[in-house]
Amino acid sequence: MSTDANRAGRLRELDALRGFGAILVVGFHYTTRFRELFPNAPHVPFNVGGGDYRVLLFFAISGFAIFFSLRRLTAGWDFVAGRAARLLPAYWAAMMLTLLIEHLGHMTMLYIPPFAALMNVTMLQGFFFLPAVDGAYWTLTVEVAFYLCVLILWQLCRMRHVERLLLCWLIIKLIFELVWPDMPERIVMLLILRHMPYFAIGMASYRVWAGERSWQQQAPFLAAIVTTIAVSDTIDFLVVGLLIIAIFVAVVEGRMRWICITPLVWVGQISYSLYLVHQHIGFTIMLNAEAAGLGPIGAFILAVVAAFALGYTINRCVERPAIDHIMRRWQRFRARPRGRPEPEPG
Repeated sequence: MSTDANRAGRLRELDALRGFGAILVVGFHYTTRFRELFPNAPHVPFNVGGGDYRVLLFFAISGFAIFFSLRRLTAGWDFVAGRAARLLPAYWAAMMLTLLIEHLGHMTMLYIPPFAALMNVTMLQGFFFLPAVDGAYWTLTVEVAFYLCVLILWQLCRMRHVERLLLCWLIIKLIFELVWPDMPERIVMLLILRHMPYFAIGMASYRVWAGERSWQQQAPFLAAIVTTIAVSDTIDFLVVGLLIIAIFVAVVEGRMRWICITPLVWVGQISYSLYLVHQHIGFTIMLNAEAAGLGPIGAFILAVVAAFALGYTINRCVERPAIDHIMRRWQRFRARPRGRPEPEPG
């Protein structure tokens, strides 16, 4: 059994993994994705591939980290309030900043219809098949659906013996992939059937880290996850799934402390805000900087610096203060006595 101190230290490994993944995603969008969207624009002479695979690591981290929000949960509304405080304020700030910079940069090719932009405020635009303010926001639709599924799992079993329900979830994914490929898209989205196995890897790994299960007990479940990926996806996704399992085994067993270097941990701590602001704002900066004669390398560096600076600013000035403020207000609201007090006798 790990000590509490060791357990606290391992959280830095999750931050470092987030930081590593965030750096690779930014690199992917500013090289490969930029070239795809703007083939006639000058671009840097190198390429960072595999952006989709990095996102799967983030999904697995979410599966692991979600239990920290569930450990002391007593009511479903507390979970909803916590997720809203965590996601929405930074998202709103990043969305408004993205729209402003796109406008100032005359990026008309990135504009979306006003109604779609208004729906983006809810973070539910993906479920209505509307475009997002920033293309990177597609993962937020997946995360919101995951939180809904987790809330249902918590209501069903308080996350005890959750593997049994996750096995049923894997079966539903196989039904979608092999038997019912025309399953309504909103059901597929709400059940995150395309990405569910990667969340499940993180959830299974947390249970071992918390001392609730052993790797031997989780082995059949992990085998079911791997089999599901092998049957429903291509070989590259199977390799990624196996690699993510290996990473989490190393994290749980304390063999990845070497990754906890300060820069990676710092990027991991601001990774949500960085993710929200980096793509379209970076594209706007790169195109306008190149038009001003800066050159592709200089434009790339300027976009990277701006993205990290904006991500840090939103994290420090919006994300963290909003979480603290909203949760304090929510706790005071939950602590209020309900109903009318009884009259004093006499």
